[in-house]
Amino acid sequence: MKMKKLLALLLALCMVFALAACSNEDEKQSDGGDGDQTGTVKISIWTYPIGKFGDAEAVAELIEKFEASHEGITVEHQLLDYTNGDTQVTSAITAKTTPDIIMEGPERLVTNWGANDLMVDLSDLWTEEATADIAATSQSVVDACQLNGAYYEYPLCMTTHCMAINYEIFEQAGALQYIDEETRTWTTEDFVAAMEAIRDSGLVSTPGIVYCGGQGGDQGTRALVTNLYSGTYANAEHTAYTINSAENVQGLTLLKDMVANGSLSANASYEASQELQQFANGTCAVTFCWNASNKAQYAEDVSFTPFAMAFPSDDGQPELCGGIWGFGVFDNGDQARIDAAKEFIKFVCDDETQAKESVQMTGFFPVRASLGNVYEGTETEADAAEFLTLMPYMGDYYNVTGGWTEQRTNWWGMLQKIFVDGMDVQAAADEFVTASNANIG
Repeated sequence: MKMKKLLALLLALCMVFALAACSNEDEKQSDGGDGDQTGTVKISIWTYPIGKFGDAEAVAELIEKFEASHEGITVEHQLLDYTNGDTQVTSAITAKTTPDIIMEGPERLVTNWGANDLMVDLSDLWTEEATADIAATSQSVVDACQLNGAYYEYPLCMTTHCMAINYEIFEQAGALQYIDEETRTWTTEDFVAAMEAIRDSGLVSTPGIVYCGGQGGDQGTRALVTNLYSGTYANAEHTAYTINSAENVQGLTLLKDMVANGSLSANASYEASQELQQFANGTCAVTFCWNASNKAQYAEDVSFTPFAMAFPSDDGQPELCGGIWGFGVFDNGDQARIDAAKEFIKFVCDDETQAKESVQMTGFFPVRASLGNVYEGTETEADAAEFLTLMPYMGDYYNVTGGWTEQRTNWWGMLQKIFVDGMDVQAAADEFVTASNANIG
């Protein structure tokens, strides 16, 4: 009798352990990656302040729409800024706590983190249809998002950086004759003549400012120099900087001469933000750092018409620097989270309804040709139109050249040596190239 009771007890215990083991196994199977017992996959996204992707409430609304249509995935958002953001990402890389998704441009996603084997290859998102659609807008975008055959960025939007003139000042000074208002282009010769007309009019304190107090807005001074005589900033393979070429030295020399004769000034304490404020105040007649975002930012400060212009070029065919923004996925070793991250990116960039709204959030323009003019019928349609005119002038996206961070410091240092210290132009350009090329690879 006692033996029967003992056997019954042992049998009951075995059943309890078996049930517990099955329950534990079921939880493991239902838990997708970093999830909970309901099977929810939790992912995170970090965004730099790219239009309304720098607005926590706007991103929260986007995430809410995604989660509503993608049950089983939840998304947490963290906002970065351009002062401390790179340091935060570097710290997260060291601590192995990087987000699943990060939004920025190829110079970070591809040339930096991708080149260091930290990112997931997103080639599966680059379908034949998507690639053709993006290439129809700009082959430069397609090329910039890949490295050694792997795609580390899936792009959403782009823009071309340009300059702008104070239309009324140009009109009063008789300088409008030197620009093509329809194409928003001008030649180097016309640029020189226009700035001299502004100088002679006495309508502003200085016609324009070559700012060289830091790296802020350096895309403007780079484009100004390289366009003047059709130079390049880097070679076609993006393996060397070329600012010491004959064409670029000629451009730098021209600008140095213009500073000497008062049709430009140089300021070693200004970055683009200070130059832009002088332009907005009406103190100078041009800005070398303009785009749709800056126009919106300074809209309340100006009492004149800022007229967007391509940079002057000797042949009248400008090649503008561009900005490309999209998404990359850090390789955290969890396939469920990687798959969920890709679903979020596809929703933001490819969904027929959401893609248009996502681009509008940035304030820039779609990389997909099929999206057309996403601002048509909106309050910002007119403002967008002037920058759309400049989009076909986008040149090579050389920002993916190695040693990018170091060369930015070298660039404004070189400008100070030329325009403030009076150093020989060729010598300063050679010094820049030697120092910057040393950091490539």
